[in-house]
Amino acid sequence: MSTLVFGLALWWVSHLLPVFAPALRARAVERMGVGGWKALVALLSVAAIWLMVRGFRAAPFIDVWTPPVWAVHVNNLLMLVAVVLLGAGHMRSPIARHLRHPMLTAVLLWAVAHLLVNGDLASILLFGGMGLWALVAMAGLNAREGARPPPATGGTRRLVIHLAASLALFAVIIVIHGPLLGVRPIPG
Repeated sequence: MSTLVFGLALWWVSHLLPVFAPALRARAVERMGVGGWKALVALLSVAAIWLMVRGFRAAPFIDVWTPPVWAVHVNNLLMLVAVVLLGAGHMRSPIARHLRHPMLTAVLLWAVAHLLVNGDLASILLFGGMGLWALVAMAGLNAREGARPPPATGGTRRLVIHLAASLALFAVIIVIHGPLLGVRPIPG
């Protein structure tokens, strides 16, 4: 379980440092350049994900609560929304005009969806830890940035492309989730 916790801690530190210590980030960028900083954050992100996955898979199953049967359907609906939100900002979808942090909101929905269907301790740590990170990051960004105008986004065409890409990605996730993670998201 300690590997999972260490991976979560590494994720939190590497992703919240720029939010809560921008001067430290600025000094690091000054020393290593923007490319060097981005490479370091990418390396730390990959290491954190690897540690979280490894720790999660190695963790003993400690049952905390039993998820209700209906939660699978709510999970799938929340995951569809999370996938749509995940790309909203990068694809300049009109959805991004209505949500300040679409990617962080996607992570929060992903976490809530998975907490609904997983009642073991390792899942509570992983998904709860990532959901809490998303909330802390949103609060920190809001405090740092203050009010901001909605971003420039595309029109209906961009929205259709975004939704089609999101549905395709959601279908891929459904197909590979079972073979890759050992859990089929669609009961049957």
